[in-house]
Amino acid sequence: MNFNFERKNINFVKHRKLFFTIPAAIALIGIILLSTLGLNLGIDFESGSRVEVMSEETLTADEVYDEFASIGYEPDDITMAGDDNEMAHARFIGVLDQGEIAEIQEHFTEEYGAEPSVGTVSPQVGQELAMNALISVMIASVGIIIYVSIRFEFLYGLAAILALLHDAFFIITVFSLTQLEVNIPFIAAVLTIVGYSINDTIVTFDRIRENMKNAEVIETFDDLAKIVNTSLLQTLARSINTVLTVVFAAGAIFLLGGEGIRTFAFALLIGLVAGTYSSLFLASQVWLVWKGKQLERRKQKEALAETEGEA
Repeated sequence: MNFNFERKNINFVKHRKLFFTIPAAIALIGIILLSTLGLNLGIDFESGSRVEVMSEETLTADEVYDEFASIGYEPDDITMAGDDNEMAHARFIGVLDQGEIAEIQEHFTEEYGAEPSVGTVSPQVGQELAMNALISVMIASVGIIIYVSIRFEFLYGLAAILALLHDAFFIITVFSLTQLEVNIPFIAAVLTIVGYSINDTIVTFDRIRENMKNAEVIETFDDLAKIVNTSLLQTLARSINTVLTVVFAAGAIFLLGGEGIRTFAFALLIGLVAGTYSSLFLASQVWLVWKGKQLERRKQKEALAETEGEA
């Protein structure tokens, strides 16, 4: 499948207000969801325990829950894994003590012939992991601003970071809405999308820069708008073709992969859509508005200087 938009008379710049309105609406919805529903934090970021139960036969979530209930425990969540659902992951909010762990291991060893493994995360470790994840995103953002500013200009860097914030917040909004578990694979997916999106954005910026060099004159906002729209048409086909190949791969992982990697694949799918949108219709359009204002201020200064010179 191949798309070619270079010869099509499509004016993306004309609809920039719509392109700005959609992310603004999503941001508002996201703020409301986060303040009401919040995020379903996994034990990677919240104190808790995860018990991995294994069996030689197929298990069901109800069966595993009943086994826990028979010894006085009620898991907060149970997910199945394995080719034949021979493995179950039971999640508990709160840390199980050594006596409780020993009791659970003894019971399931007798029932299924395999000792379950138990992992726990203390509140301190959960807070540290959450802080490290936030610091990682911040460091990546600062590095992107520096790199893009050196290769292009500062306004490009600011527009790129705004697009990345849109991508990350869009993924967070969807996870808040669906209440899927936020864990370490989720953070890995966000960082992956940051890398993918900035690559796509730089390709568009590079095309804009090249077209500006080849332009005979750039004096008005309309001149800039024409260059940006042409650049978008030239890179649109590449962006769509690229994202489709990655979407097919991520979709296959989501449908056929194990439960442990499904969160990563879903976040990747959502982020790919958001990243393609922001690279084409947000970053470049925001840069256009800022650059247009900068051009207008420069013209005003030049006019003022000429007036003062004549006086």
